[in-house]
Amino acid sequence: MPKIKTHSGAKKRFTKTKSGLFKRGHTNRRHILNKKDTKRKRHLRKATFASEANAPALKLLVPYL
Repeated sequence: MPKIKTHSGAKKRFTKTKSGLFKRGHTNRRHILNKKDTKRKRHLRKATFASEANAPALKLLVPYL
């Protein structure tokens, strides 16, 4: 069996935790920040977890994490 290629974009965006969940960063934090209030920007700093519905697809994209 040949090796599966890892999706380059996914490997930069997701990490896998010990419990098997995929950790990801929030969107909407790159530009146009002056119209977003400080509380919203502060909450966007913290990472969150990818949806359980997307986990099977992420396992295919990043098989060796």
